[in-house]
Amino acid sequence: MAVILCIETATTICSVAVFSDDELLGYQEYRIDKSHSNLLPVIIQSTLEGASLGKSDINAVAVSEGPGSYTGLRIGASIAKGLCYSLNVPLIAVNTLHSMAAEVNKFNLSNALLCPMIDARRMEVYACIVDASNRVAEETAPHIVDSASFSNHLESHQVWFFGNGSDKCFEILGGHPNAKFIAGIAPSAKSMGELANAMFKSGAYVDLAYFEPFYLKEFRITKPKALS
Repeated sequence: MAVILCIETATTICSVAVFSDDELLGYQEYRIDKSHSNLLPVIIQSTLEGASLGKSDINAVAVSEGPGSYTGLRIGASIAKGLCYSLNVPLIAVNTLHSMAAEVNKFNLSNALLCPMIDARRMEVYACIVDASNRVAEETAPHIVDSASFSNHLESHQVWFFGNGSDKCFEILGGHPNAKFIAGIAPSAKSMGELANAMFKSGAYVDLAYFEPFYLKEFRITKPKALS
């Protein structure tokens, strides 16, 4: 039995789940913006206690690696790495979009292609394409949404779009007969368990010293304008 703690902070949603192999033992989620650093240690402890577990029972920590919010990913990675160092357990990095797709694929009876999307501001999204077997058909990348977006897939397949970046895609692609949009799907720690467990069994760990989240875009710091 492998106990894996899963941490998801890629968006404004902060969530924690604990799994025994593929079995979900406990889960908590908070949707309070800009509170990850304060909430995460508390909900990790309370989620473990709710599952009658302690930190010493953890065999691995899985963190959502991104893409997503720079600040959220940094906080999740820092806390996950700290836990791994102190407990001497491996760190597993799960692609945020892949875990979203794995959750939706449980209901994908039509063998559609899945396109999870995370908002990247303006008309940009982070997206990938995953098939019904959870195989990646198009790698995670930033996209500027326009009328030609994902046309190579839409010409021959039904494509399901979901995630908080899909709203801007709906405005442009919503009329395509092969484009289907699913509301209410967001990154969640409880969607990470199956992928994290498979990676744990195969030894697909990341190096604690060198791991960095999958930001995709460089973080840009701008100077505030001088007050007149």
